[in-house]
Amino acid sequence: MDMTWVTDRIAVGGGIWNELKMIEVAKTGVTHVINMQIEFDDRHLGIPHGINILWNPTDDDFQFKPPELLQRGVDFALEALDHPNTKIFIHCAAGVHRAPMMTLAVLRAMGWERKEAMKLIQKRRPVVDFADVYVRSVEEFIAGYTPELAGTE
Repeated sequence: MDMTWVTDRIAVGGGIWNELKMIEVAKTGVTHVINMQIEFDDRHLGIPHGINILWNPTDDDFQFKPPELLQRGVDFALEALDHPNTKIFIHCAAGVHRAPMMTLAVLRAMGWERKEAMKLIQKRRPVVDFADVYVRSVEEFIAGYTPELAGTE
């Protein structure tokens, strides 16, 4: 399974696509998935494993992403992380653009500085390519983000 742990509770990677890969994901202890790919809705694959999946379909079109898209993922992730022993897998098709963008948004909402968060994600997953427009989307989202309204860890 194309999965890279960025922290002890947050992983980023490529598409799950089928039951065998979902079994691999479940074996890692993942309890929640944020699926950023528009290409495939994998919610049905998580049901037999008790994995809660947010399908947050996003086109990898190198266009600005609206705050609502990032808010959905951040809210889902922070709510999951409020509970001990939960782990999140954030994925798209290849784990290069959209999933790293959402991972950056989650880390930023958790209080990480942008440069440190980006450096950690890229160190752990060298194939990551942070498109400037996606980083700008995250930063504009964070500029208007209010943690006390969305929940914090």
